[in-house]
Amino acid sequence: METPTPQPASTFASGDTPFMSAADLAGYAASLRTAQAMREREGLDRADKAQADLIKRLSEPVELTPEKVQEITATLLHRLRIAAEQGKKELQVMRFPNALCTDAGRAINNVEGNWPETLTGRPRQAFEFWRDRLQPSGYGLRAMIVDWPHGLPGDVAFFLTWEAAQP
Repeated sequence: METPTPQPASTFASGDTPFMSAADLAGYAASLRTAQAMREREGLDRADKAQADLIKRLSEPVELTPEKVQEITATLLHRLRIAAEQGKKELQVMRFPNALCTDAGRAINNVEGNWPETLTGRPRQAFEFWRDRLQPSGYGLRAMIVDWPHGLPGDVAFFLTWEAAQP
């Protein structure tokens, strides 16, 4: 939408400098607010579509072929080494909309022991990957709500944790 250019309603005393009337200025400001609101709405519509696409994609489990497991493991190991070199003891390994939990993240938010049962799609696969392959090697997994849009639980993140060996 183009921002309208108001026509001046009057001039300064010199007669040659255009000047906007108060009514014209109010109309111009209203037009600017309308245009801004439309741009924001379009942005929200695009964000909502991207969120829906992400939920759809993450709802579909990934086929865990030996090659895919090797790819995931290599990428994860690389990221873990970088985090350890930086002195960190945890690494965010996944972030996803709370819509991928059957309870919208309530069990995770309340730190209930059965929170893994609420997971669906790829988050469920990620939990199972940790449980079957990483937990036996001493890695922990922490899940938490990481954003709160409008004061309500939003995205969930998984953090892979580890402790340094004690001498």
